[in-house]
Amino acid sequence: MTTTDLNLRTIQPADDPQVKQLVINTLKEFGAVGPGYASSDTELDSMYEAYTGDDRVYFILEREGQVVGGAGIGPLKKSTGSTCELQKMYFDPSIRGEGWGKKLIQKCLDFAKESGYSQCYLETLPGMKPAQHLYSSFGFSYISERKGDTGHSGCHVFMMKTL
Repeated sequence: MTTTDLNLRTIQPADDPQVKQLVINTLKEFGAVGPGYASSDTELDSMYEAYTGDDRVYFILEREGQVVGGAGIGPLKKSTGSTCELQKMYFDPSIRGEGWGKKLIQKCLDFAKESGYSQCYLETLPGMKPAQHLYSSFGFSYISERKGDTGHSGCHVFMMKTL
């Protein structure tokens, strides 16, 4: 299959179980299991509902009815100012390295700018070096401390970008 076989769209209610499984599977692949990781977020059971609102969006990559990737933008909980967070960006191994990360980040950052956010924050795992490289290529810089309240105490890499 080629990258043209993928459909990029916003999340729908029927996507919730597949998105949850994608998040869990990806984090398990990197040894990130249990509390302190996105796989424990209560919103995983209702992602569509969690990303319904003018200040948030979640994009899905779909192939033949299967969710193979996703990423979202939402307000950074308990932050000051107009900071958003790049959230739950995960890809099935079958589509990694095909440029979809760049496309999704650009869609998310465009949405963030259009929504009036001035900064974008993210947290990731130390072992996710390709993801960190991708974030850096979009102008994200490493910062020394956690911002807001993501609930992801297991993530120890923090990055920020001015929009």
